Amino acid sequence: MRLQRFSTVRSRLLALLVTIAVPIACASAFAAYATYRSAIVAIETAQSRAVDDFAVRTRVWYRGMSRALLAFGTTAAEIGLDEPGCRDRGVKAMERAGGFRAVFLRQADGRLCSGSLDPGLTTEALGGIAAQLAGRPVVGMWNGANLGRIRYDQVTAGGQRYLAILASDLPGADGGLQQALLLVAPELLENVFDLGEEGQVENVALIGRESGVIASRGNNREPSWLPRTERMPEKHARWSAPNRAGTDSVFAARMVAEPDLYIVASFDDRPAGAARLQFIVLLLAPLLTLALLCLVCMRAIDKHCLRWLRGIEVAARSRTANNRVRATVADGMPIDIRSVAEAFNGMVEEQEVRQRRLQTALDDNRFLVRELHHRVKNSLQVVQSYIGLSKRDHHDEARLALADAECRVHVLSAAYRFTLADGEMQPVRVDLFLDDVVTMISNLIRGRDQWVASRIETTATLPVDRIIPLGFLVADVASRALRGTPGVQIVIEVLDIDVSAIEVALEVDREIEHRPPPRLFAGLLTQIEAVQIQEPEGRSLGRWRIGHGT
Repeated sequence: MRLQRFSTVRSRLLALLVTIAVPIACASAFAAYATYRSAIVAIETAQSRAVDDFAVRTRVWYRGMSRALLAFGTTAAEIGLDEPGCRDRGVKAMERAGGFRAVFLRQADGRLCSGSLDPGLTTEALGGIAAQLAGRPVVGMWNGANLGRIRYDQVTAGGQRYLAILASDLPGADGGLQQALLLVAPELLENVFDLGEEGQVENVALIGRESGVIASRGNNREPSWLPRTERMPEKHARWSAPNRAGTDSVFAARMVAEPDLYIVASFDDRPAGAARLQFIVLLLAPLLTLALLCLVCMRAIDKHCLRWLRGIEVAARSRTANNRVRATVADGMPIDIRSVAEAFNGMVEEQEVRQRRLQTALDDNRFLVRELHHRVKNSLQVVQSYIGLSKRDHHDEARLALADAECRVHVLSAAYRFTLADGEMQPVRVDLFLDDVVTMISNLIRGRDQWVASRIETTATLPVDRIIPLGFLVADVASRALRGTPGVQIVIEVLDIDVSAIEVALEVDREIEHRPPPRLFAGLLTQIEAVQIQEPEGRSLGRWRIGHGT
């Protein structure tokens, strides 16, 4: 595809991505996921069917054993065999069947019939086993078959393990057989689990709630593949959990005979691993192809778009060192990028003209502001000097009033002197400013028998519009205390409370009579944004907290 046929950058990029990249990515991802999900569903379905198959085989086996027991017991009851004859017939039948180890029959009239191939299985032992099993819950019937009250279990007698089938309350046994017990070697049932073929079921076992492993593939009585935590299904279940060996496995379970017996199987993870590998291959193969196509696309973008954009970027970044740099405009550029470059060059030219005008106006403003503040400062110094000269011609109250006025004018003069120290308006350090104010109070207002000191421990700064009312506040409070109490000593204290606030406090060396502040005092507190945290009382002239935000 020749991208030069498209006149804009957008059309070139969209044409390449839409026709190549997007369909391949979407189709490959959808196909890979669909294939993977169908494979996983098929594996899970096959595993569930395998467990169901073992459950059906187990049920058929138990039903066959139950029918054989009922058939033998009913026959013995009908022909009225005595105990020796019943035992002989039963032993012969078990020898021919193979795997049957003992039988125990109880007639309605109390007669017993028992036979065993193992010496340890006496009539008394079989009767005890029957009584033990009769006290346990019966199993449910399957498909509506009525075989009486049936109990499937396993027992141990004489050091041997047997599968036990107990039938009682038999249907249609009026006056005949009341209870029948059959003991079978476990190998008969284990033959059902050992199919002798290579299937996907890796391990399978029949589990009882209280009996543990009843039958399983192989001869291991405590298989390590079983789940570490027993989980009895209501009907069927499938889950992943660690086995007794400590490795993760996939398990499936199916109830065989409620409420005790169920089938549990673990499965090889190789089919699922093969499905995952297939998914990765199906996903990565087209994506790698897409990556190659993206490289081609990026090369085309670099050739037809990015090199022109880099020229505009270089021109924009170079303007800080050379204001005459312009973006390159060439005939081979796409129309929209060419338009951007021309607009950029026009913007640069207009900005340079505007910047020169703004710089000239800014320089003029700075000069005017600086000159204005210098004139204000000089005027305040003239006013202060005039008040000082006038003070010499007055005495008593008039002289004190002029001293107060001179002190306040000095506060204004000092504030402008500190804020214009470097030729530009800047915040004023509180400690330097208040030291100057305290010195002026001591020189202008303090009497000969009075004393003014300061303890200022802060490096906070305040703008000039807040530092001036702070100086007025200190001068006003100190002046009222000095004028009203002869021989008094005042300490002005400024301390940091935290990184964003300071406290200003004034104290005297004795308890004095406090007069209410003038009305302008509240205005000073508002200007300085101060909060009074202690009213004047006793030796304290007041305490204020001021935030400075640094």
